[in-house]
Amino acid sequence: MVKELLLAAFIMGVGLCVAGAGTHLYQWVSRQRALLRYDGETFVASMGNVAMSFICGPYLMLQLGWTQEDDGTLSVGSALVAAMVAFGWAFITGLLFMGAYVAIRY
Repeated sequence: MVKELLLAAFIMGVGLCVAGAGTHLYQWVSRQRALLRYDGETFVASMGNVAMSFICGPYLMLQLGWTQEDDGTLSVGSALVAAMVAFGWAFITGLLFMGAYVAIRY
């Protein structure tokens, strides 16, 4: 059972690494801030934003959880919810990229 838990943690780690690298690469190439969005000038741009939001979503959710309230404090509830969503999302993203790696490699 420990092996399965470590495998799940490894997949989540891969998902977070891909999301973080994708976010910084997107911001570097497009010269704009990465956001969770689905708008765009054309249909192709809109689908590009959806794909970026799916891949970079876990990293962006972790950043959203650490936003400050009006009085300068952090909300523990929003940080925990954002972390739960981000790590679940990172598992899906990591599973997608690990599956693609295994399919291509073997």
